[in-house]
Amino acid sequence: MNSENRSTPKPTSQDVAREARVSLATVDRVLNKREGVRKATVERVNEAIEKLGYVRDLSAANLARQRTYRFVFVLPDGKGQFLTGLRNSIAEAVKNALYDRISARTILISSRNHTALVKELTALDPAEIDGLAIMAHETPIVRDTIARLKKSGVAVVSLVADQPNSERDHFVGFDNRSAGRTAGRLLGRFVGDRVGKVAVVVTSMHARDMLERRLGFDTVMTEQFPNLTPLPSIEAYDDPEVAQALTRRCLQENEDVVAVYSVGASVRGIADALVEHKAPERLICIDHELTDNSRDLLEEGVLDAVINQNTGHLARSALRVMRAKCDEAPVLASQEHIRIEVLIRENLPPRV
Repeated sequence: MNSENRSTPKPTSQDVAREARVSLATVDRVLNKREGVRKATVERVNEAIEKLGYVRDLSAANLARQRTYRFVFVLPDGKGQFLTGLRNSIAEAVKNALYDRISARTILISSRNHTALVKELTALDPAEIDGLAIMAHETPIVRDTIARLKKSGVAVVSLVADQPNSERDHFVGFDNRSAGRTAGRLLGRFVGDRVGKVAVVVTSMHARDMLERRLGFDTVMTEQFPNLTPLPSIEAYDDPEVAQALTRRCLQENEDVVAVYSVGASVRGIADALVEHKAPERLICIDHELTDNSRDLLEEGVLDAVINQNTGHLARSALRVMRAKCDEAPVLASQEHIRIEVLIRENLPPRV
């Protein structure tokens, strides 16, 4: 074989030891950040690592040490299809990550039962957790829990709804304000020159993802569509019957509604109210998250578009980010960027 085509061997820990003029055991202690190595020696080893371009094989190191990453997902206990799909995607991702020595469990919490929430969060023992991925309202108890776990060396990521005022390491989810702006742009273009109001239905305005989507949506309405007036948010609490009843009442009380923005509520209830509503022209409806319900409604022509974030990507990204934080390795921004997907009837992915 031509020497020009022959690959250069990757530097090993033995190469680092020779370059730094220390023992292999000392290199191992530096790599694992164990005590008992003088500062000058640590600096010499790190200089050798940088000079040689040594990249540690963390998978092999963890296998040799029989290390298992212990992760916990804390999610709302809602029965909606998005949350169910997210939980299923997490279970699938964890199953496929077993070869990476990852174990994970999911804890379901109630966002409306504060006592139960406090009990579950205070029971989290940092001695039994390496990483936490949490989707919850941004409350003092949630921030305190994140701070307590971070202080004990637990990697923490916020999932779907961010916790920017906490000490979390990373946010896994798409930009909710941009998603709201996207929904606003689409809705305004679909409505066209019609003048009227927009009904807005959310799960809860206590949820940061709902709040940020609403803010983004309102900004676009103000900037680009003066012919449309968004109404105050209707909170349906992920209950299809509540969503149907409240949407129906809103449409009865506001005869000039021309569109509905489903920010993240139970879209089936909203759709039922739209179907039974008698209006001179069909009402435009934009929804978030692709589920079996929203897919059916897109195909039936009740929904016009769905703003989606892939639950499989969310689950896999959360696992990768927690592991990277545990290993003090860089997070690959391009890999972990959760894209905003715009889905209409004509570009729906195949049913799984």
